[in-house]
Amino acid sequence: MKVSLITVCLNSESTILGTLESVIAQDHVDREHIIFDGGSTDQTLSIVKSFGDEVRLIEGKDSGIFDAMNQAIGYATGEVIAIINSDDFYAHHQVLSDVVHQFESTGSDTVYGDLQYVERHSPDKIYRNWKSGEFERSKFKFGWSIPHPSFFVKREVYDRYGLFDEQFKISGDYELILRFLYIHKQSASYLPEVLVKMRTGGNSDGGIKRRFESLKEDYQAWTENGIRPAFYTVPLKPMRKFRQFFT
Repeated sequence: MKVSLITVCLNSESTILGTLESVIAQDHVDREHIIFDGGSTDQTLSIVKSFGDEVRLIEGKDSGIFDAMNQAIGYATGEVIAIINSDDFYAHHQVLSDVVHQFESTGSDTVYGDLQYVERHSPDKIYRNWKSGEFERSKFKFGWSIPHPSFFVKREVYDRYGLFDEQFKISGDYELILRFLYIHKQSASYLPEVLVKMRTGGNSDGGIKRRFESLKEDYQAWTENGIRPAFYTVPLKPMRKFRQFFT
């Protein structure tokens, strides 16, 4: 089973080497790593090009991160697609082989696992743990979701139900997961292990204004799909993060 890994980057020289090395270290060799660079002016491109044929570099223009992801997915040839951000790296060298085994043994449409947030410049220091837990569709109503970098999806699901909605600036990953699993009821299999480590300080972090915009987009993710969430659904989503500091 071939796995296509997508990395979107822009001036990521301080972290992308770790991303690339974690992919190269995977023991599942039937894979491709597609890098979409939106116009880096630092050393990002030099770092990526140093990996030669191990990566497929696409240099292009985009209107935002989700447009860039969509463009990159257009180049993917694998049966399974995953996003690995330029701040992220895989937790161990068997991540892809474990994920593929989960697909093959369960026949699921999607596979997901856990994620650890780590200090940006000291990745051995764990900031918080996101333990996803077993999939139940009803959990979405209570603010539950999946860490997007640990979400692996069969290509045919994208073909049936579409790519990222580019009108979103922050919550496009949440909307995609909600659309696939809640709206269209695709099957999901939980792999109870840390698959990805994410450095703090990336695109999902930000100040109060950005967090307020994220809440608005989380609400929009439901309404764009023709569903009005319960009054508690969107507020519970960020509240779920608190217990991640203590697990």
